[in-house]
Formats: sequence, C-alpha cells, structure tokens
Amino acid sequence: MTKVKICGLTRIEDIEAANMLKPDYIGFVFAQKSKRFISPETASGLKKQLHTDIQAVGVFVDEPIDYIIKLIDEQIIDAVQLHGKESNKYIEKLQSCTDKPIIKAFGITKAEDIMAANKSSADFVLLDSSGGGTGAVFNWDLIHLINRPYFLAGGLKAENAGKAADMLQPYAVDVSSGVETNGYKDKNKMAEFISAVRKEEFR
Repeated sequence: MTKVKICGLTRIEDIEAANMLKPDYIGFVFAQKSKRFISPETASGLKKQLHTDIQAVGVFVDEPIDYIIKLIDEQIIDAVQLHGKESNKYIEKLQSCTDKPIIKAFGITKAEDIMAANKSSADFVLLDSSGGGTGAVFNWDLIHLINRPYFLAGGLKAENAGKAADMLQPYAVDVSSGVETNGYKDKNKMAEFISAVRKEEFR
C-alpha cells in the first residue's frame, strides 16, 4: 500500500493530529526561507510527543552535513529529505555518516528530470513540481520513465491523492499545503487525505 507523508508540521496540535491519524511519515522543515520552518529546538520538543510508529523526516536545503548528522544523533529526525542542489557526491558522503534513509527531491518539468532522479545516489527520490512547495501538479505522464521507488509530491490533496496512489503506485505520497487551512495543518483535511489513499474511514 502507498505510504503517506504529511510535511511541514510546526505545532503540537499537528503532532496530536498525526498521532491519531497515523501517517507513515511527518516532515519537519529546516529550510529557513520556508514559511513552515521550525528550529531544531522546536522540532525536538515535537518529536518527543510523536508516536514511535511515525518517522520524522528532516527537510533541508544545501545544509552542511554536520548539521544534519547532529539532528540525527539527537534523535530529532529518522530520515533526511534534500531539496537543494545536493550532488551525488554530497549524498554519498552523508550516507557514509548515517544509515538513515535519504530522500532527494527533484522538480519535474521534462523527461531529463526523471532521468536525473533515476541516477540519484539517494535511497529514495521525491518527484515534485518545479520549485517545490508550490501546490501545483506536474505532468504525471512523465512518471512512466521512473525506474525506482519514489515519493510523489506536488499539488496533492484529498481529491486527487487516491487517484494518484491507484494510477501511479508511488512508494509514498507527500502533502503539505493540500492539508492546510489558512497556512496551518487542518486535522480534518489530513484525515480526508489519508482516507483517500488508504481507502478507509476514521472512526
């Protein structure tokens, strides 16, 4: 079954909703330019309240490897997601420092972008709209070119997530703005999204 990642959690209410709804992954954004940025200190407090069945993914943009390893060592994150210009050499160096899963994001606009994702050293790739975090869907017709497990992002919400999971069969679907109201995570939208993917209602 396609796994679910809810990205950009910033508040204890978000964690409480996640603990009830049980997505497979949640995301903490450590990119300072993001409106969903949280500090390591805040993330640490939230992680302590997160159910142990849910993996916390740290989202980074061109950060020093030592910084990422520090957050892993402090048990703030269980996986790493890279959204910058990180090269295969960077990824391989990071892999030499940790056995945690590494996800590399690729903005998809053309077939060559999928080819680059296929060649990534990361454990998983994330296919997103160009620019990331735009809430826009990219051309899914290109996905037939992918030859490895991937996270699907970009413009997903309850209305299209189930179709995406059925039609494309990604390893996981990743949502952020699609489960928000006025810039904050909305528990009801989170529940609708997860129900659409898992084909089950919350009781």
